[in-house]
Amino acid sequence: QILDEMPVFYNLNAIEKREVLVVILQIIRNLDDTTLIKAWQQSIARTRLFFKLLEECITHFEHNRTGDSLLLGSSSRSPDAERPASPKYSDRLSPSVNAYLSEASRHEIRPQGTPENGYMWNRISPQLSSPNQPYSLREALAQAQSSRIGSTARALRESLHPILRQKLELWEENLSTAVSLEVLGIIDKFSVAAASRSISTDYAKLDCVTSILMGLLSRSQPLTFWKAFLPVVYNIFSLHGATLMARENDRFLKQIAFHLLRLAVFRNDSVRKRAVVGLQILVRNSFNYFKSTTRLRVMLTITLSELLSDVQVTQMKSDGSLEESGEARRLRKSLEEMADVRSKDQLNDCGLPVTALEVAAEGSTDNRWSWVEVKHLSKCLVQALDAGLEHALLGSVMSVDRCAAAEGFYKLALAYAPVPDLHIMWLLHLCDAHQEMQSWAEAAQCAVAVAGVIMQALVGRNDAVWSKEHVASLCRICPIVGTDIGAEVAAAEVEGYGASKLTVDSAVKYLQLANKLFAQAELYHFSASIQELIIPVYKSRRSYGQLAKCHTSLTSIYESILEQEASPIPFIDATYYRVGFYGERFGKLNKREYVFREPRDVRLGDIMEKLSHTYEAKMDVNHTLHIIPDSRQVNADELQPGVCYLQITAVDPVMEDEDLESRRERIFSLSTGSVRARVFDRFLFDTPFTKNGKTQGGLEDQWKRRTVLQTEGSFPALVNRLVVIKSESLEFSPVENAIGMIETRTAALRNELEEPRSSEGDQLPRLQSLQRILQGSVAVQVNSGVLSVCTAFLSGEPATRLRSQELQQLIAALLEFMAVCKRAIRVHFRLIGEEDQEFHTQLVNGFQSLTAELSHYIPAILSEL
Repeated sequence: QILDEMPVFYNLNAIEKREVLVVILQIIRNLDDTTLIKAWQQSIARTRLFFKLLEECITHFEHNRTGDSLLLGSSSRSPDAERPASPKYSDRLSPSVNAYLSEASRHEIRPQGTPENGYMWNRISPQLSSPNQPYSLREALAQAQSSRIGSTARALRESLHPILRQKLELWEENLSTAVSLEVLGIIDKFSVAAASRSISTDYAKLDCVTSILMGLLSRSQPLTFWKAFLPVVYNIFSLHGATLMARENDRFLKQIAFHLLRLAVFRNDSVRKRAVVGLQILVRNSFNYFKSTTRLRVMLTITLSELLSDVQVTQMKSDGSLEESGEARRLRKSLEEMADVRSKDQLNDCGLPVTALEVAAEGSTDNRWSWVEVKHLSKCLVQALDAGLEHALLGSVMSVDRCAAAEGFYKLALAYAPVPDLHIMWLLHLCDAHQEMQSWAEAAQCAVAVAGVIMQALVGRNDAVWSKEHVASLCRICPIVGTDIGAEVAAAEVEGYGASKLTVDSAVKYLQLANKLFAQAELYHFSASIQELIIPVYKSRRSYGQLAKCHTSLTSIYESILEQEASPIPFIDATYYRVGFYGERFGKLNKREYVFREPRDVRLGDIMEKLSHTYEAKMDVNHTLHIIPDSRQVNADELQPGVCYLQITAVDPVMEDEDLESRRERIFSLSTGSVRARVFDRFLFDTPFTKNGKTQGGLEDQWKRRTVLQTEGSFPALVNRLVVIKSESLEFSPVENAIGMIETRTAALRNELEEPRSSEGDQLPRLQSLQRILQGSVAVQVNSGVLSVCTAFLSGEPATRLRSQELQQLIAALLEFMAVCKRAIRVHFRLIGEEDQEFHTQLVNGFQSLTAELSHYIPAILSEL
């Protein structure tokens, strides 16, 4: 009859609805199970109506404890705020509520040490027993309302004596708990009946179960409720896991994951531990129905992102700076406990069997549960939490420390990589940040990464003109673009996320943005590779106008590459600096080394000034900043306490095929490298030193230390700096140094002579370049370089110290140098006109003079030349 009169119920006001719901709950409570099941057997519509009534119960008997101590008062929500949608039961006392209330008021709260008669407060506060302030809760409420004090719940409460207020709180909480537990019991019975298919309901989604569970989870509940909740949820998932974990129930799964994560933030340890076990139940079902946690990881990553906008992850310290909040610490602890094998011991405490986390297929004894995979899931979620926390802590310094700000966005993008929408969102934030700093190459890499996410998804769905080879070529430009395009992307298509936004047009849009940004960075070889990926799209669509534009653009790009390669001055797209951080005030940066990628016009003095300005702002009264001016090896333990040190050294990128053990100097290393080789992950710098401790000495004492650094990832990257993961040193003796200097000059001259001859118009730049190197090699006034080597190592006492092999190598290097000089002078004679005859004569005279001088040390030189 009640279900037939539902339109009348919905026309009642909130207080009248509660009156009816109390009666309904009392009736249901006294029904036997057989009669209760009959109510669910008539039709799906009537079953749904029955559960709508239960949802009304949850809504109208929700208890919001004043100053709820379970959550740490997240953000600015006021615990005393009025909630007009659901007025308190005590707002207006009707006869039936009065009956319940007078019954409840007999069970008075007795604080510890209260006498048996329970009238301790009479002695504490005699005026309580006066006619104006009765000690019966019912009488106090009736009096407050008759005198119109209780116009609102808050005013009514404030009119009560603290102990009566406490009694009212207890009564309201008990009533709320009783209603929630009653509803939970009914849901448990319903799920058992549904398992035997003996009732009428929507078996495809089980929306009656999911809506009630969501109603219970989304409202404030006391500890008594949470103790009963977990066993019921475990039973429901055991009976209906396949339905509840299916894609059709994505919305329900997201909500239950969200609320379990929310409970994992609670101060109350008992509730928090139950949330951890609740998450493990989800993991168990993920193993049971999907054999992995991939899809659940996506789901939890999405819900964690939503939760972090609610949870206050930072709090203010006394000095005004920010630190991690208690909420963030508790959430991290819960996420870590989820993967702790010892947490199995808590199953009994939560009312679950000890086998609750075991996952075995029907008829099999193999347990599918994998703690290794759960640890990976936990690690991914903690990484997302830490990235959000770090981003929040950076808030105040984002405009000053742009590198740290970019890294903050980068870490968020990495943490949310399993969810394409969130991954793309943070990559685009990072792209914008780089464009503001005019870091065009890094911004372009972000655009490539976004296009890569979309292309991977499309190739995985066989829904594009591209193939795995195209994704691999994109990966060569931006290594963060992985080539695994299988289950991860498909699993990410949770309702409301992913699939609809991943289109060919979106990918083309971001490829075009990358192309534009690479052109601004003058990295034209990357632009060419990007255009090669756009062309197949227009070909498949027969968009001839767009194809014409692409090929015109390609022509322009290739002309720019030719111009760079033909330039006598080597093209340098950036400068690189190694920066070492030493000092506790640097926090996570302390004792770490980075390589910074800076614009090509940034000199050593510029980056020193920039970093000094950035990090001086982070110093306090107890710390000062000092720059270490040289590149010597730093022993962090010997540095002064209270001082933070920055060591900044210019470094050179290392070509892929470069011989790092070569003694040659590196002046010409980049000029001989191809313009295409612009991806670097190794860098080196040379440091002169002497064995007696001085930095500089004579040629015969001057050693050289070559340090090679390996970075985590390659430049250009999505960030401006990369951490150094490996550092190796190689030492060259004084004679090896001298041989290297001569070999460097020989290589530079040979490079000029072997330059391919094309048209006559190309001769002038070649002639100028040859003249510059020859003048530095054989002109009389600069002969001291080669002669000083002979003086240092081929005369007197130093010569006796050389090993026979070293002596032979040095003489061979000098002879080869002179032979190449002689060839270069002949080529110079063929290239010059009348105006350069005098300069040529000077070169010939210089060469002859140098030969004569060298013959004193190497007599064989006269016969060789």
